[in-house]
Amino acid sequence: MENVVDVLIVGAGICGLTTALGLHRLGIRSLVLESSDDLRVTGYALSLWTNGWKALDAVGIGDSLRQNHDQLDGIITSSMISGDKTSELLFSAPEEGGVRCVRRKFLLECLAKALPSGTIKFSSKVVAIEESGLLKLVHLADGTSIKTKVLIGCDGVKSVVAKWLGFKAPAFTGRCAVRGCLQRESNHNFGRKVSLYAGEGVRAGIIPCDDKTLYWFFSWTPSADGESTMIKIT
Repeated sequence: MENVVDVLIVGAGICGLTTALGLHRLGIRSLVLESSDDLRVTGYALSLWTNGWKALDAVGIGDSLRQNHDQLDGIITSSMISGDKTSELLFSAPEEGGVRCVRRKFLLECLAKALPSGTIKFSSKVVAIEESGLLKLVHLADGTSIKTKVLIGCDGVKSVVAKWLGFKAPAFTGRCAVRGCLQRESNHNFGRKVSLYAGEGVRAGIIPCDDKTLYWFFSWTPSADGESTMIKIT
């Protein structure tokens, strides 16, 4: 079975759905392919600054996200080794939404809700792409294929589209990280400031999303004596 669409987007993550919604606001219909059976709302959070809020306002979902995420007041940085505060940055009065830490689940669900019904096609894993005259022929794991005038790849670090285009394979950055979200039943009492800790190749942070939800991360960049450094600080 072979379908033909004008615009085909591979990947229903943040980039794929935002692209689809931006096109929709311009009156351009697209089809989004997602390999999983539903939205992948697992994940954590991301800090959005002025440009991020401008983009979300442009596609019409900025206000609904602001209602569920607190505006942050600043950043306090402390030494990972001593615990002493090393700097403090206060954010100026917000002009375009302020700085907020947005939960990925909320963002994805908000994007999907704003799209026309049928825009996202789940259980649609792309396995191969080929030229078909002026069109691109996209083959799916279920044996079906789709022809498209425009193909947009938003399918992540192991992108099939990027591989087909001849892009280089992903390379390890040298940084390891662990991330998560903590949901409390009562107020977390961290206020509205970002708490950062840094030292000897290690960075960690706690960022409030709202008065009950905290996003946290821990990352490490090994140095020549990285093994002994990690032993010393743990």
